Order: sequence, then C-alpha cells, then structure tokens
Amino acid sequence: MSKFGVMVMGPAGAGKSTFCASLITHLNLNRRSSFYVNLDPAAETFEHAPDLDIKDLISLEDVMEEMGLGPNGGLIYCFEFLMENLDFLTDALDPLTEEYLIIFDMPGQIELYTHVPILPALVQFLTRSGSLDIRMCAAYLLEATFVVDRAKYFSGTLSAMSAMIMLEVPHINILSKMDLVKDQVRKKDMKRFINPDSGLLDDDPTEVARRAAEGKNAVQEQEEDESANLQDKDALMRGTSFRKLNKAVANLIESFSMVSYLKLDAQDEESVGAILSYIDDCIQFHEAQEPRELKDEEVDEME
Repeated sequence: MSKFGVMVMGPAGAGKSTFCASLITHLNLNRRSSFYVNLDPAAETFEHAPDLDIKDLISLEDVMEEMGLGPNGGLIYCFEFLMENLDFLTDALDPLTEEYLIIFDMPGQIELYTHVPILPALVQFLTRSGSLDIRMCAAYLLEATFVVDRAKYFSGTLSAMSAMIMLEVPHINILSKMDLVKDQVRKKDMKRFINPDSGLLDDDPTEVARRAAEGKNAVQEQEEDESANLQDKDALMRGTSFRKLNKAVANLIESFSMVSYLKLDAQDEESVGAILSYIDDCIQFHEAQEPRELKDEEVDEME
C-alpha cells in the first residue's frame, strides 16, 4: 500500500516551516489527515507540534558540543546518523495509511540539495517499493523577495534546478512570501520570474541606470564584457566577470527549461489550497483514495 508525502525544502528563511504549518491547518480544515515530520535538527519552535521529530534521535546542538563541529558540518553529521538509524523513520511511518499526507520539514542548508549525496539516498529509501513506498513530491521554496535582486534570483533558481536533478522525484518550485513583493514588482514583470527569462538581467533597472550613467547601452557593454580579460583588475572592478557569470547561469537555466514557479502567500487560504492541489496531482493522491462513508456529525453539518 502506497503512502503519500511532500518534502518541503529551500534555503534558510524561505518560509518552509510557515508553509508546513499553513498546509497542516488547511488539511485539518478540510478533514484530511496529516503527519508532520521535522527533519531539521536545529529547529526549536513550531506552530504545530511535530508527530515525529529528528531531535528525539539527534540534535544539532548536542553534535556541535560533543563533536566540536560547526553548524554545517554538524548538520551533515546529523543526517549521516539518521541514515544509520532509518528504523527511527520506518517505525513511525510504516503504520500510516494512504489517507495521510506525510509532510517532511527539511533544514535550510543548501548543500543538502546541491552536491551532498545524503538527501538523494534518503529519498530513495522513503520511496522504494517494498519498503515505505511513499509517493513523494518535492516542494522547493524560494523567497519572493529574491526577484528584487535579479542575480540573486537566478542563483536561487540554479539551486532549485540542482535539487530537481539530484532528487529525481516529482517536483514543484514555489515563490513564497508573495505578499512582500506585491507593490515592488509589476504583474507583467512577475510573469518573467515565474518562468525564468535570461533577458531579466539585461532589463534590470539597477543595471539600466548604471549603463545610462556610464553612457553605454546593453550591446556595447556585452561586447566589452566578451572581449575583456578577466585577469585584468580594472575589468574585474567594473563587474565584468560577475555579469558574465550571471549571464551564463541564466542561459543555463533557460536552456534546461526545467524550472517554473508557483506563487504562495502562506496567509492566504486559497493560495495554500492551490499549492496543495499541485502536490496532490504530483503524487496522484486522489486517484488512490477509496470512497468513504460520512460520519454522523459530518452528515448533520451538511444538513
């Protein structure tokens, strides 16, 4: 019997725990069952108490104190320890039925999603047939305020694409905290952020203003950047190498054409419900559900 889960990921401060809390609240209001798994060994406060908490197995604070490791090294150690004690997950998740949506709240350290092989190994264990057999969807959150700094936006998008390639599970990307940028970005421009457009770098208002001050246009600057010697200190100080790197990253993202975003305002019930519908489609949740009889109190409410 398959189970269903969503792994909520993204950089620190992207609103992962807030989204998990809003998702659980929405599920409760719609009489759906959820099982909340906290896999962040440094997390301390929760709106909804986790049903399973990695800190009951190992905590980052203890690892840093006893092993003398820093935050990033300690986090990697915690996940390595988890991989050696997978019964901690199996014992709690195995009894769950297909009515539950298992919500995994992940840490914000980017290296877990980009080049460290621990998380792909964990996902393979959770989704493997004959074991827990969880139909998993990855939800990668990127803070919407990244769109104000376009180079930062493409950097975040590259990390999202890296996670997609690493994990190899159905994947949705989400621009969170949309309420913070409502008055900062025009709707016309936002569409170009939803489906990343490398031309955003050329149209960056900051860059346009800088070029105007220097008496250049985009074509002239591009020609100078392409011919510049990146070992030249003057070219480096003009930001030539930074612009070339950003352009290369943006073109790479556009050529793969893998990443597009959904918009999320975690305080908006309709917005959370819309994201949940995408998650359900990814994991084919409704297709596996059996018709159920309404309880007496539910019938009374309908009447």
